[in-house]
Amino acid sequence: MSPTSELQAELESASGAYEEFASRGLKLDITRGKPASAQLDLAADLLTAVTPDDVMTPSGVDTRNYGGLDGIVELRELFSPLLKIPSNQLLAGGNASLTLMAQALTFALMHGTVGDSRPWGQGPHKLICPVPGYDRHFTLAESLGFELLSIPMDSQGPVVAEAQRLAEDETVKGMWLVPMYSNPTGITITEERAKELAAMPAAAPDFTLLWDNAYGLHHLRDEHPEVLDILDICTKAGHPERPWIFASTSKITHAGAGVSFFGAGPETSDWIRSNLAKISIGPDKVNQLRHLRFFSTPEGVEEHMRQHAKIIAPKFDAVLDTLERELGGTDLAQWTHPDGGYFITLTTLEGTADRIVKLAAEAGVKLTPAGATHPYGLDPHNNVIRIAPTMPTVEDVELAAQGLVACVKLASYEKLLAG
Repeated sequence: MSPTSELQAELESASGAYEEFASRGLKLDITRGKPASAQLDLAADLLTAVTPDDVMTPSGVDTRNYGGLDGIVELRELFSPLLKIPSNQLLAGGNASLTLMAQALTFALMHGTVGDSRPWGQGPHKLICPVPGYDRHFTLAESLGFELLSIPMDSQGPVVAEAQRLAEDETVKGMWLVPMYSNPTGITITEERAKELAAMPAAAPDFTLLWDNAYGLHHLRDEHPEVLDILDICTKAGHPERPWIFASTSKITHAGAGVSFFGAGPETSDWIRSNLAKISIGPDKVNQLRHLRFFSTPEGVEEHMRQHAKIIAPKFDAVLDTLERELGGTDLAQWTHPDGGYFITLTTLEGTADRIVKLAAEAGVKLTPAGATHPYGLDPHNNVIRIAPTMPTVEDVELAAQGLVACVKLASYEKLLAG
């Protein structure tokens, strides 16, 4: 049989498998990294942790009243060792760390930073974006007028040579980073790579690492990397104010009622306080007290995350097992094997991602749009697909993976036959 005939036979087989799957009339969604209901149930006691007659913090603060811009001190002390941020340089805020990112960037655009008092918004302003990356980072920055500059990732993190080349431009103000279990690849930056970024020369005197540690505590396996002390690394490299660290409990407790965190060097911590004081009288301290009582200790947080892993690790395994069984050894796709976080990245044949997403939607499997993992929604190779397996049941995740495989095969053989 000629190579063309073999491809034609594969295409006919793939088309039949796709039609069979589509005929089931399923409605499955693996678009966004949302916790499943069973994960949210783990924090059910959070809702009763504060009662009307018991609203005081251990240090005697009435959480119902104004004030406490930094957040309650006991909660900051609890998360300080987990995030590797001194409690006096750590602020606890409202539900969304994305809001803290927007506020910090807006303050820099309007007022400048501790490293340069010139407002970023007075001239061109650009951010480096390792790809594949987090779509909400890109959308936020674009909405604030930043030009987004893509650089590649490798197995150790962002490629520093590319970042350094771009940072020679003074209008490049910083770089996005998800240092642990990166969205969507699951890559964890190595300590050596972090040291390189901390020491990297930059034309902008206030070049900033937007260090979004969204998944630093979200381990899938018992053996896992530790959170890097990026503040200490940057201080030793001579850039103590370079990192702005973001985190939250949104995927730890209740996604709609968590606590966000901002950490930075001493001067930047004072800078963010000064700017926040003009727009806020303080965060939701009642919710922070709930979290303090629910967890009690750092070890309480770690045990809670082990319960999360018991729920979601089988979902990751279901996807990975299906991909290996159906696509392993075919050269049609590659995929990541994350040890934590919320995503698996599927890399397909060049030029097929949008076709796969379209086929999947028509067959009842909703995927993140092709290109979402890149600035402006434009993946130049059109071959990256983000898989979010956490929210559906294990059974539905496995079905979704089977449907995705059918779409990958059909789109791939169409592409190969078309030349």
